[in-house]
Amino acid sequence: MTMNKRKSKTQTEAKVSKSFRIDERCSAQDEDFEDEESLEDHSFSTSSLGDIGVIESITLKNFMCHQHLGPFQFGPNVNFIVGNNGSGKSAILTALIVGLGGKATMTNRGVSLKGFVKNGEGHADVTVKLRNRGSDAFKGDIYGDCIIVEQRITSDGCRLCKIKSKAGQIVSNKKEELMSILDHFNIQVDNPVSILNQEMSKQFLHSKSESDKYKFFMKATLLEQMRRDYIHIKQTEDVTRDQVERQEECLKDLKQDYVLKKERYESLASLDEMKNTLEGLQKKMAWCLVREKEWQIEQLKEQVEKEEGDGKFEEKLLLCQSKITQAMKKGSDIQQKLDKVLEEEQSLAEESHKLKEELKVKSKDQKGQEVVYFRAENKLKQLEKERCLLLERIHKTKHIESQNQEVERVKRLKKISALKKQLEKHEAQSAALNQEIKDKQQALFKGREEYDKLSMEEKNIKVSLEAKLKRKNQLLASRSNRLRMFGDRMPELIESINKAHAQGRFAHKPVGPIGSCISLKDPSLTVAVESCLRSFMKTFCCDNYRDERVLEELMAPHFPRGSRPQIIVCHFAEKVYNVQGRGVKHPEFPSVLDTLNCSSPVITNCLIDMRGIECILIIKDSAMARKVMQQGRPPRNCREAFTSEGDHIYTNRYYTPEAEVLIKYLGGDPEAEIRLVESEVENHRAQLSRFQLHLSSVKQDIQAMEDKMNSVIIACKKNQASVNQVKASISELDNIEESQIEDISTLEEEVQEIQQKIDLERKNVEETKAELDRQDALLLDIGQKLQDVRNKIELLTDDSDQLKEEQVKREAESSKLDQTVKILEKKAKVHEENIQGMKNELEAKEEEIEEFIEKAKQISPVRQSVDRSTKSLDTEITRLRQKITAQERSHGDKEKVMRDYAEAHENYKSKSSQLRDLKKFIDRLDNIMTDRQARYKTLRRSLSVRCKLYFNNFLIKLQCCGSMRFDHNNETLSISVKPPGQENDSVSDMRSLSGGERSFSTVCFILSLWEITESPFRCLDEFDVYMDMHNRRISLDLLLELSERQHLRQFVFITPQTTSNLPKSDHIKIHQLEDPERDRINEEEATQRPQS
Repeated sequence: MTMNKRKSKTQTEAKVSKSFRIDERCSAQDEDFEDEESLEDHSFSTSSLGDIGVIESITLKNFMCHQHLGPFQFGPNVNFIVGNNGSGKSAILTALIVGLGGKATMTNRGVSLKGFVKNGEGHADVTVKLRNRGSDAFKGDIYGDCIIVEQRITSDGCRLCKIKSKAGQIVSNKKEELMSILDHFNIQVDNPVSILNQEMSKQFLHSKSESDKYKFFMKATLLEQMRRDYIHIKQTEDVTRDQVERQEECLKDLKQDYVLKKERYESLASLDEMKNTLEGLQKKMAWCLVREKEWQIEQLKEQVEKEEGDGKFEEKLLLCQSKITQAMKKGSDIQQKLDKVLEEEQSLAEESHKLKEELKVKSKDQKGQEVVYFRAENKLKQLEKERCLLLERIHKTKHIESQNQEVERVKRLKKISALKKQLEKHEAQSAALNQEIKDKQQALFKGREEYDKLSMEEKNIKVSLEAKLKRKNQLLASRSNRLRMFGDRMPELIESINKAHAQGRFAHKPVGPIGSCISLKDPSLTVAVESCLRSFMKTFCCDNYRDERVLEELMAPHFPRGSRPQIIVCHFAEKVYNVQGRGVKHPEFPSVLDTLNCSSPVITNCLIDMRGIECILIIKDSAMARKVMQQGRPPRNCREAFTSEGDHIYTNRYYTPEAEVLIKYLGGDPEAEIRLVESEVENHRAQLSRFQLHLSSVKQDIQAMEDKMNSVIIACKKNQASVNQVKASISELDNIEESQIEDISTLEEEVQEIQQKIDLERKNVEETKAELDRQDALLLDIGQKLQDVRNKIELLTDDSDQLKEEQVKREAESSKLDQTVKILEKKAKVHEENIQGMKNELEAKEEEIEEFIEKAKQISPVRQSVDRSTKSLDTEITRLRQKITAQERSHGDKEKVMRDYAEAHENYKSKSSQLRDLKKFIDRLDNIMTDRQARYKTLRRSLSVRCKLYFNNFLIKLQCCGSMRFDHNNETLSISVKPPGQENDSVSDMRSLSGGERSFSTVCFILSLWEITESPFRCLDEFDVYMDMHNRRISLDLLLELSERQHLRQFVFITPQTTSNLPKSDHIKIHQLEDPERDRINEEEATQRPQS
């Protein structure tokens, strides 16, 4: 039997409206009948076998659990796919079914195509190449020698098909083209004879139902499809018979109508004269209409010329475009200046830091030099004092007249001893006081540092408290009216706008302020959104410039010039713009547009035009924002981003707000926010009070330490004075005693030595003084430089703020100009469309007048001179028609009666012929179906007999006996197999066989079906998995023997077992798959253990 190409369901519904195709259908049925008579012939010519439909190669990517398999180049005859479990054998078979358009359920490996996509991948690809050679090739001039079918399966279960030629060019991507190719090649992916997988084989082996086996046989031989087609044809025949019976009833009514109209036609009288007059008037009417159309065309031509000469929109558009170019250039210059200012500010900040460090170092050096200077000066004073004492001693020595008595000397010695003890006591007190001064200086330095730190923190708390109090006042004012958050006079302005709108002063009521019209889907993003849209919160939107002027007049009494809310003019649309192609889409972070809930599409469209919110991302974490925007390529269509702290990130720069960003406009519940702000105010006040108390305590401690240190310094100075006084007394007493015995010359030498020391020390003092002056000058210079740098930084900060404001203004101006350009382009387009519409109307009217002229010529070939209007002619024609109609009521219209008679005669004749032909068709169809049913039963019996013979023949090779019994009436198929040595046993069920014998029996049954069916290729999955070596060898011999007989067919056998015992032949190709990755890792570990 030949497995015929699949045919679509036979369309044989016989409808009355299509009865004229009866003969054509009859001939088509005859051709089908002749095709069925050749069922025993092959569907392919011998020359085309092996040239079309054969699988040349298959490639898998990200399919199931395999990243890449193939390409597998299949041989034209026998192909073995060998590999361990998990290596991808069954995946190749599954991919073949899916690649040729099969559903997921056909594979028995899943219920959805998305299950075939490898985990973690976005899609899977399957590429199948089919041979397309010879005279029976499918569109050989287009596809060439092979057809490439590429299937892409996405992770959501969608399938994308591309059918390419041998050169790789895409020919089609439609499923119908793939079905046509499969029909032409006689490939049925859902037929188990073509592709039999493991699950289908197991179901067949373990099925207890004989009806299931019978259905398997019917499906494999396509007898089931043929039977369904015959049933459908029979149902269509019954429906057609019912329609014929209904049409016969209608035919009786048509015949009666035909007889009545024939009688009226025979008794009709003529009204020629009146109709001739009517015909003349109709001729004049036709040419009068032509004249009016010509006048309309002249008027339209003048209007088109006038509109084409008006070029005001083009001039305005060019002017606006030049302004945009200038604004863009200015914006670029501002950006360059801003970048330059920021760079200078950064460099000055670094210079300021360096100067501070240098000032600190130089100040320390200056203090050290000052100590050196004071020490040198004190030493110089002491030397000068010693010189004076020596001079005084010399003077006294020269005037001493006599030596002092011994008693006086003893008294002086006792006095000197007492003074030395007093000196030691004062020096010990001086050392203790100096140590105490040093300790107190350190404590005072730490106290002052703490005081400075606390003062700075107190200042910050005061600034924060002032901001919180300001925010509290705003919230309290907005409690009665939320609009007061946008300005104290905002509610009065809104009331004025409502009154003006009620008076009809606005074409469209302005919308705003924008901040009151939007809310957030995620309140945690409030700071980011406010930072992005802060300049637009008080903005109003107007539909046109006239409404803008009216709104400016209304704002004047409420807001002074310079602090009025911004007004943006944009067309009020009813729908939000479609930003699908130009908006940013990120899998993790939303855009500003995604986070907003806008009360009006006007607000959304305005923010899209003026701020580009569809291209701005919200990224909460600043580090992640830097990574997304500046490390690598930023997301598509993304220009900038904001963080939850208000940081502003571009692809090449990053701005951080100088102070904490406060939520002013987009807060949630005002009462809750008021309570929160009040709580924060109380906390700040309590914190400020604690800081002030602590600061006061620290200040008192510093004052106390300063007082104590001053008292200690005074005591130290007094003690030092006492020391100096005691030393002087001792020196004086010593000098008095020594003056009696020392030589004047010795004293004079000492005076000279001291004088030399004084000169040296004076020089040292001058040098240290000069160095100290130099250090002071250098310190003063560095301080001046630091102050200059700070002044420059302040100036640059002011400049950068001005440039940023100017940049925002330029961006707003550019956005406004862009909107103006869009409006002008739209108006210009509308103007062009109006002109084109008038031209089209002119062309239509010219064509229409040609039709009118043609119609007028048909009515009257010679143009009539008309001196009457169409209205008067129409009145005359109407009057005449009424007169003719009045007469025709009694006699009837001749043309109408003739026409009705001809139509009735034609309808009756046509319907009679159609019914007669339809009855013949139904009778012939009934005979054909009776004959086909008989042939169908003969074919079914023939196929079952042949299948039995082949099955028994294959079992004999196993030395088994068995039988197949078909019961076509009950639609059952029973298979009994008896193993060797059990021929006489009563048990004959296949379940009594071993696993290998059952697998072999399945192979025999499949081979039997292969012998009686046709397909370009056959695939068998793990046919020998339960067989012993003996049964496997016999099965392989049977398969190879069949492949040799059918050497022009392609066979694909999948097995996990070795193929080393296969004969070597050019017709056999073995594809050895690599072990799965986990097996290779286990083998490597196993080989490494013995070595270790």
